[in-house]
Amino acid sequence: MRFTKDHEWIELDGDVATVGITAYAAEQLGDVVFVELPGVGKALKTGEGMAVVESVKAASDVYAPLDGEVTAINDALSGNPETVNQAPETDGWFAKVKVADTAALDALMDRDAYEAFLATL
Repeated sequence: MRFTKDHEWIELDGDVATVGITAYAAEQLGDVVFVELPGVGKALKTGEGMAVVESVKAASDVYAPLDGEVTAINDALSGNPETVNQAPETDGWFAKVKVADTAALDALMDRDAYEAFLATL
């Protein structure tokens, strides 16, 4: 699993990555009440908004951690957005993305680097 400074996580399986928000991000948001997911087939560019998470506190964009194309979305979140709070780094995933360049994953933080980053916030 790799992480961005915007608190997204990405886990690669072959050339398809599962993307979501980190436990830290879910905690900062508070109770998630709605998730707007990208459409299947949507082309993603690194750093561009790919989804929106609404909580009782605020609405926040979720940014694409890598270039690619959405191949699947987590439909379960539409009826159960609280899954993002309950299991942000497992069942609360947002989308599966066919990654354009898997080598770009190397530029993201591993868990130890992400934990060190969180300590600076």
